[in-house]
Amino acid sequence: TRLCVDACARGWHEANGGNLSYRLDEDDLVALAPLLEPESQWHGLKRAVPELAGAHVLMSASGAYLSNVAYDPSHICGIIQLDACGESWRACWGFADDARPSSELETHLAAYATALRAGDGADRVVYHAHAPHVIALSTLIEPSPRAWTRTLWRTMTEGIVVFPQGIGALPWMVPGSPELAEATCELMAVHRACVWTQHGIMARAAGFDEAFGIIDTVEKSAGIHLGARAANGGAEPRHLVSDEQLRAICERYGLTPNEGFLD
Repeated sequence: TRLCVDACARGWHEANGGNLSYRLDEDDLVALAPLLEPESQWHGLKRAVPELAGAHVLMSASGAYLSNVAYDPSHICGIIQLDACGESWRACWGFADDARPSSELETHLAAYATALRAGDGADRVVYHAHAPHVIALSTLIEPSPRAWTRTLWRTMTEGIVVFPQGIGALPWMVPGSPELAEATCELMAVHRACVWTQHGIMARAAGFDEAFGIIDTVEKSAGIHLGARAANGGAEPRHLVSDEQLRAICERYGLTPNEGFLD
């Protein structure tokens, strides 16, 4: 709830924009057991996620205004259960008045599967926001992980600390499409966040604070870069963090940066 309130105040979720999910663990299931009443109808997925067989996931609803989650959670979100093969889902709680999970459900599920395959099983949150500075910057620079990572790393010192493996970036794709889900997860096998050109950004993390923090850092860096370019007549700022300085930051904090993004 706090994440949604803070993010909406920052302008990340206009109308029904953005979505989020949380993969429940055993403790969650024990605590929520009295509330979970699985419906009988199963809904097939376009692409199976066997890594999530039997999993329960809290997901925001399609068309939901995240600004209302604190007032009406059973309409704004719900909990789904995946079947024993990871091929179908059914509702267990929420999604009142025949609401359904977000159209980005399959992208979220694929992101969890990617995290598990990458050895990041502790990642239980996937979060997508329409961060305005990220969207604005995506109209100016090419949609490549290297271009985005170097732009943000060299703009603000904190960038390489928060995302030392860099961030992914994709050209425009149809929201909610299988192509977007597949391309996103290919990049999120390496990166914790991925920019969707002219659309927003998605992140995966162990908890809501971390997921919010990753996107907040990317968004702040993007905003600073845009402001610096505007102050410099639209040209690239003259004084940016150097690769030598980036390496010094990593040495100081024991970080292993993505060498492909350093010259």
